[in-house]
Amino acid sequence: MHNLLLLVSQLSDTESKGGLFDFNATLPLMALQFLVLTITLNGIFYKPVSDILDERDEYIRNSLTTASASLLKANELTQEYENQLAESRRQAQLIIKNAQKESQAIVSNKIQETQQEAEILLADAYKQLNFQKEQALKSLEAQVDILSEQIRIKLLNI
Repeated sequence: MHNLLLLVSQLSDTESKGGLFDFNATLPLMALQFLVLTITLNGIFYKPVSDILDERDEYIRNSLTTASASLLKANELTQEYENQLAESRRQAQLIIKNAQKESQAIVSNKIQETQQEAEILLADAYKQLNFQKEQALKSLEAQVDILSEQIRIKLLNI
């Protein structure tokens, strides 16, 4: 490369009489120099930068793919947990409804038992009152008979 620059400088010194558009050996040398510079820059700068950019693009694509897969998994888990929560709520409502039915059945049974006991007590009280009424009537009849007999004896003895 150094030899090439030296050769170009010697050629330009020997042929310095031309103007702006002289077509001599400097034009192909400049083209050759441009190609060498392009190849050198391509190898030194463009290729590593291109590789880094390609790696970065691949990393971004992989990250996006991983993120979308994680998002899908999170959505699936969220849906699964929501379904489980809804099922748990339904089961809890069913348990509550069954407990309410059982408690209503127990309460209605207790009410029926209490009503039956009250009816039995009322029937016993009614029987006892009837019995006491009959005894009172018998006692009154006996007293009425005694009083009637006393009245008759007093009326007849007079």
